[in-house]
Amino acid sequence: MTDSQKSDETAVVANEEEVQAPAAADAGVESAAPADEAAESAPTPASPTPRPAPSHTPSPAAFAARPKAAASVIPAAPAAQPTAVSLAEAAKWGRAEGDGHVFLTIDGEEQPVGQYPGVSTDEALAYFARKYEDVVAQIVLMEHRVESKAPATDMQKTVDHLREQLAERNMVGDIRTAESRLDALTGQISELEKSEKAAHEAARSAELAAREAIVSEAESIASQDPSQVQWKTSSARMNELFESWKTAQKNGIRLGRSNEDALWKRFRSARTVFDRHRRAYFSQLDSTNSAAKVAKEQLIEEAEALSGSTDWGFAAGEYRRLMDQWKATPRASRKDDDALWLRFRAAQDVFFSNRQAANDEIDQQYTANLAVKEELIVEAQALLPIADLNAAKKSLQSIRDRWEEAGKVPRADMGRIEAGLRKVEDAVREAEEDKWRRSNPETKARTNSALSQLEAAIVGLKEDLEKAENAGDQRRIKNAREALEAREAWLDQIQRSASDLA
Repeated sequence: MTDSQKSDETAVVANEEEVQAPAAADAGVESAAPADEAAESAPTPASPTPRPAPSHTPSPAAFAARPKAAASVIPAAPAAQPTAVSLAEAAKWGRAEGDGHVFLTIDGEEQPVGQYPGVSTDEALAYFARKYEDVVAQIVLMEHRVESKAPATDMQKTVDHLREQLAERNMVGDIRTAESRLDALTGQISELEKSEKAAHEAARSAELAAREAIVSEAESIASQDPSQVQWKTSSARMNELFESWKTAQKNGIRLGRSNEDALWKRFRSARTVFDRHRRAYFSQLDSTNSAAKVAKEQLIEEAEALSGSTDWGFAAGEYRRLMDQWKATPRASRKDDDALWLRFRAAQDVFFSNRQAANDEIDQQYTANLAVKEELIVEAQALLPIADLNAAKKSLQSIRDRWEEAGKVPRADMGRIEAGLRKVEDAVREAEEDKWRRSNPETKARTNSALSQLEAAIVGLKEDLEKAENAGDQRRIKNAREALEAREAWLDQIQRSASDLA
C-alpha cells in the first residue's frame, strides 16, 4: 500500500472513530437511558467541553419510540460557530428543530439524520453538515489522486466506504451530487486500473523479454564451437549475464513461477554446458601443450646440434626445414612456448653468426675483383646510346669474357654490380629487336598497303572538299576538311615509319 493510500485509510479510520465516538450518546437517547445515568456520564462544568462527534443515523422507528424528554439526557456545550456560507448551503438540504433533531431533504422527502440536543438549531444543522463536508473532502482527495494517476490500489475500496457513509443518511448535504461524483470516480478508477494493468503487463512483457535475452545470449555462448571460443571474454560475459539475472530476480517484476522456473532451467543448463566445454577444452589444451612442448624440445636439440656446422649450405637448408616444422607444430603454453622459442632462436643465431663471419672474411678477398668489375661497367656504359649495333655487340662480348675472369665480388655489392652490366645488355637486346622489326617483310607489306589506302582516301576527300566549296555548303566543307586533315596526319606518320623500315 502506498503512502497516499495509507493516508486515505487513516483519514477513513479517523472519520469512522469520529462517527463512532458519540454513538453511545445517541444510543442513550434512543434507548431513553435514565436521567441519573446520563448525569453521571456528563462532563462536569469545570472540565473542558468535548466537541460533539457524528452519530449513526437512527431509524424513523427509533425517533417515534423515544420520549421527547430524552433530549435533556446528554447535556452538551456549544460547538464551534459554523460559517454563514456552510449554514446557507446546509439549509438547502436539511433543517433542524428546536429539540436538536435534524432532517435531510433528498428526492423531495425528509429523512431524520440524528439529534444534537442542547445547542441551537444552527449548530445542530452545522454539525451534520460538517459530516457531509468531511465526506466531500475525501471525495475531492480521491478525485485529485485519480487525476494525478496515483496507484489505484484500494481506491475503489475507499469509494465504496464513502458510498456506504452516504447511504447511512446521517449527514446533511447534496447527497445525490456526492453519489454522482462517486459514480464518476468508480468509472475513472476502473479505467485507471485497466491502464495500470496494461502498464504492468507491458512492464512484465519487457521484463520477460529482458530475461529471455539473457537466457538466449547464454545459450548462444554455450553453443559455440569450443575450439573457436575466446574463453576469457566469454567467461567474463557469462558472469555478467549471471549478475544481470540475479539483479532481475531481486529487483525485477515477478514473471510467475512457471515462467521463471522455465527460464532459470534454460539459463542454468547453458551455464552448465559452457562450464563443461571449458573444462574439457582446457584439459585437452594441457595435453596438447605437453605434446607440443616435447616436439619443440626435439627440434631445439637438432638446431643446437647444427649450430657449430661449417657446411653452410647444408646447415642453412636444415634450419629452414626445422623452421617449417616449428611453424607447423602447435603452440605450447605461452610461458613454455616463449622460453622454447628463445632456445631455438639462440641455436640459429650461433650458426648464422658463424656463417656471417666466414662471409665477411671471404668478402675481404673479393674487394680487388670489385674494382675490376666497376671498371668494366664504366666501359660497357660507354657503348650507350648504341649507334653501331654490330660493333656494340662485339665490345659487349669482350666485356663479358673479362667479367667472368674477374671472379666474385663481396655479397653486399653483388646486386649493384650485376645491375650495372644488365642495363647495357638490355639496351643491346632492344636494339637487335628493333632492327628485326624494321627489316620484317610482313611489316613492310602492311605499311605499303596502308600508304596506298590513305593516298586514295585523301584524293577522294579532296574531291569532296572541292565540290562542297563550289556548292557553298559550310557543313560539308567543315566535315570534308576535318576528314582530310586526319587522313593527311595518318599518311605522314606511316611515311615516317616506312622511312625507318627502309
